[in-house]
Amino acid sequence: MAVLKFRVYLEEDDAVYRDIAIKHTQHFLDLHLAILKAYEFDNKHQATFYRSNDAWQRGREISLEVYDKTYVVPPLLMADTTIGSEIKDPNQKFIYVYDFNKNWVFLIALIQIIKEENPKLVYPLITRVEGIGPQQYGTKSLLGEKFADIEEKYDLSEAADGFGEDADDENDAEEDAEDAEGQMDDDF
Repeated sequence: MAVLKFRVYLEEDDAVYRDIAIKHTQHFLDLHLAILKAYEFDNKHQATFYRSNDAWQRGREISLEVYDKTYVVPPLLMADTTIGSEIKDPNQKFIYVYDFNKNWVFLIALIQIIKEENPKLVYPLITRVEGIGPQQYGTKSLLGEKFADIEEKYDLSEAADGFGEDADDENDAEEDAEDAEGQMDDDF
């Protein structure tokens, strides 16, 4: 049974991508869920795939459900459509749109066809993660929740401008050093 490996790019940044291996007999619903998992998005919003060409033009729609909008051709449904049935050439591309209000757009390119599946693996499978994915709601911190723990533990909000103590302490240290030098001069 063939396994298809797709590279799923974030439309705005092709340096951020996830590679997903999936059996050709699995459905677009499986790919939809794998993309959400790979980018750590929830599963609460509308979504659709479009078959595409090399110029990333939107073709036949493969939708999560039939939405209240005008269609040129009724969409295929993700739950009923196998991925293999929509592969028209060895460089097949798809466009995936998630959350029509936020309009997350991902470009999907078929990068490899593997003739035999590995029976030890469960598909779909995320095989590669490159770049820091976007935060679905707001901005993502590199430290995430761990930073909040550090901030709480050390009360970083108290340290103003990067100094923990008053600047007067530094002046006192300088004056002490000058006094010591003055005393040394008097001794000689």
